[in-house]
Amino acid sequence: MPHAYGYRAGTRHKFSKPFKQHGAIHIARQLTNFHIGDYVDIIVDGAIHKGMPHKYYHGRTGRVFNVNPRSVGVVVNKNFRNRIIKKRIHVRFEHLRQSTSRLDFLKRIKENDKLKAAARKAGNILSTKRQPPQQREEHLITGKTIKYQHPVEYSETW
Repeated sequence: MPHAYGYRAGTRHKFSKPFKQHGAIHIARQLTNFHIGDYVDIIVDGAIHKGMPHKYYHGRTGRVFNVNPRSVGVVVNKNFRNRIIKKRIHVRFEHLRQSTSRLDFLKRIKENDKLKAAARKAGNILSTKRQPPQQREEHLITGKTIKYQHPVEYSETW
């Protein structure tokens, strides 16, 4: 057969739903509120044809810049030759979900603020910069039975 260059070419598995997840979308996804500035993941739902983004944007993370009654405007970075272009696309909410990419960052900020407040009360200066894992401290291994393994020299059997 000839090669296809259609809008949905090569999406047989990309747009398919997981095992036992077919059918109507859950009500929780319909009731999700999106606000300007939120980070969202674009995951295309193959069962909903309206407001479906291009296959390139499936699995991408973007930032909401506009909210309409049935669609959400998302800014997504796209690599094109030697530059990164900020693409503004409108996607129906069925194809979006809240991103969890910033949760660890926001959690770390809250923890650092608490640590800084405690250090200020104590009159200390605290650095909240992340440090790479350091080498372990030296220690001595002690044990009653230490088994030494002596290698056996290679000998030919014939």
